[in-house]
Amino acid sequence: MMCEGPLRGGLPPLPSVFSPLPLGPEEDARARAMALAPERGGGLLPWLAAPDRIEAALVLEPEERLAAARAGLLAAASAAAAALAVFGPPEIPVTLRWPARIVLNGAVVGEAFLGAPPGTAEEGVPDWLVVGIRLFWRHPEGHEPGLDPGRTALAEEGFLEVPPGEVVAAWARHLMAGLAEWQSRGFRAMADAVLERLETEPWMEGARRGLDPATGALVLRREGVDTHHPLEAG
Repeated sequence: MMCEGPLRGGLPPLPSVFSPLPLGPEEDARARAMALAPERGGGLLPWLAAPDRIEAALVLEPEERLAAARAGLLAAASAAAAALAVFGPPEIPVTLRWPARIVLNGAVVGEAFLGAPPGTAEEGVPDWLVVGIRLFWRHPEGHEPGLDPGRTALAEEGFLEVPPGEVVAAWARHLMAGLAEWQSRGFRAMADAVLERLETEPWMEGARRGLDPATGALVLRREGVDTHHPLEAG
């Protein structure tokens, strides 16, 4: 069983496209990636394993305008779900909750996040983009079981024997594979992977679901009328 303190272990070998950067448990992977992105460029992978969470962020160099590139948030969430499905107990479902929450066994275990250069116009192509994940490892000290049944942690769902570095590396590999498929086969390839895992919440009932390739928004069609739910919306 893993130690009770800061989670140990580094990352397993990754393709040369990645430049891993281990961080301390008090740091913020998203903030560090955004601060270093102009200097370090694509492939930078800050990550950390703290007693309560695992974080990882990847710097990308998109060719799309920002409005379309924001769908990278969905790719990051989908990659996290795919990685957890590999390592977790086979009987535990791994799903997504709009827009970018990662759900284990019906409870939220983490989320994906995104960062872009400040001031970038939606129609402009950003110099870089940061996508990443934050996964809950343990509940905060003093947490009472049942107090927040809608949230869970990896340590409670059968992941105690999985080194955090393996989870981060698997996420990075799944993400790059998904982005490569998006580039080669088009937006639909990524969208299908997301929609396959996306939970059907009450406000989606009775609607045909899709994703808008121009913005990444969730599109719900009822009786021939489309409603768009942007990535920024919960």
